[in-house]
Amino acid sequence: MPQPAEALMSPRAALLQILEALHLPAAGSAQVQLTGAEPALPSSFACGAAAQASIAAAALAADALGQARGAEPAQVAVDMRAAAIEFRSERYLRVDGAPPPDLWDKIAGAYTCGDGRWVRIHTNFPHHRDGVLALLGCEYEKAAVAAALLRWSAEQFETAAAERGLVVAAMRSFAQWDAHPQAQAVAALPLLEITRIGPGRAAPLGRLPAGAAPLAGARVLDLTRVIAGPVAGRTLATYGAYVMLITSPGLPSIAPLVIDTGRGKRSVALDLDDPAAHATLQQLAAQSDVFLQGYRPGGLAARGFGPEQLATGLAELRGPDAPGIVVASLSAYGRTGPWANRRGFDSLVQTACGMNDAEARAHLAWQGRPHNDSAGQPDPRPLPAQVLDHASGYLLAAGIAAALARREREGGSWRVEVSLAQTAQWLRGLGRQPAGFAAPDPGQGDVADCLMEEGSGFGRLTVVRHAAHTTPAWPASARPSMPLGSDPARW
Repeated sequence: MPQPAEALMSPRAALLQILEALHLPAAGSAQVQLTGAEPALPSSFACGAAAQASIAAAALAADALGQARGAEPAQVAVDMRAAAIEFRSERYLRVDGAPPPDLWDKIAGAYTCGDGRWVRIHTNFPHHRDGVLALLGCEYEKAAVAAALLRWSAEQFETAAAERGLVVAAMRSFAQWDAHPQAQAVAALPLLEITRIGPGRAAPLGRLPAGAAPLAGARVLDLTRVIAGPVAGRTLATYGAYVMLITSPGLPSIAPLVIDTGRGKRSVALDLDDPAAHATLQQLAAQSDVFLQGYRPGGLAARGFGPEQLATGLAELRGPDAPGIVVASLSAYGRTGPWANRRGFDSLVQTACGMNDAEARAHLAWQGRPHNDSAGQPDPRPLPAQVLDHASGYLLAAGIAAALARREREGGSWRVEVSLAQTAQWLRGLGRQPAGFAAPDPGQGDVADCLMEEGSGFGRLTVVRHAAHTTPAWPASARPSMPLGSDPARW
């Protein structure tokens, strides 16, 4: 199991790691100006470097696609502070000047179990909340949940919840996570994977029109929710893609995240239990360049929309000399290992893989209060942003753009795979900064220079501006964020 780096890795070195995973030349990093320094946020982890490197990688990968389409290379500039602020975009969202509703359900969070260890439960979606309450047999109150969990050990409850399809994680130290079979499976995986899965002709997007953004003309189906996948779709739209968000009218959503990540996208509602809607999605996929999905592993494959199914279906429908498709998938814990099919969110992966424990211990040490292991686990301390979500989103966008560039040059259909656990492994390897907690925690008034205003279907929005700047500048998407299901299901 790889151990964390002793010294803090530079943002440029972190960027080179991503470029290697993308199969992009290291020389491309010379196109990027990286300014600023850690600590960008109060944390012992290199959150600022992760933000800066992943956002820069997404811009570089988009530029590589532009070059594959005949454009001249662009110069890219990313400031670390601006990147770190963008990693907290949902925190700074304002609608008509007012903050949006709280993202978190009232019983979501971390609790002590009967064995002295912690678990984190995620109840933002009603079916997850109701499932946890049924398993615990208690009322919908935080005190009742806390009392009920004292009858369980942490890992016993984690396992019982997973068997019911719920989202719960027991807090582990790095050592405990490293010994876990899922950690060992993740350790054998690269940061992200891009593999060819089917035939298709080269140059389907063709020469880039003068002055256009590098993804202009690319059609992206975005079947994702919450943060990581939607951030990827938003980024692709920022770089010129025609992004169509597909959601089901029967699925729950989190309003502030829909607003923040819906910028630049069309929004379509399709109930895949309806045969007509299922056929519509098949037709849309047949006309798409990218199929991006973030549902539980195997969920869409069971409906005929798995990566190989899409690649094979397109080849049969359009012929082997027609364009292929890029199919991108996000998971919580990776494509292999005993937890490959387990549901999860950023906060839970932070908890399971040791980051909440490590951050808590580092904070206690910074305060001059070293933790005594014989006293049990410290109180969990989350990272100062949903770093795994946001980094995974930009890595997904980078992987998709890189795969489109390969499709442009080589042809074929391609699969891109990213997981929160692989991103956590990479973040851990960037090193630690014991004095990072001295950094200020920027509030709304501290980030005015990173914000902009725009209209939407929800009201006047205050949003975080994209941190990557290019010369020449790429045209920004003018599509406003709209309520779910606002658009017709057609390209």
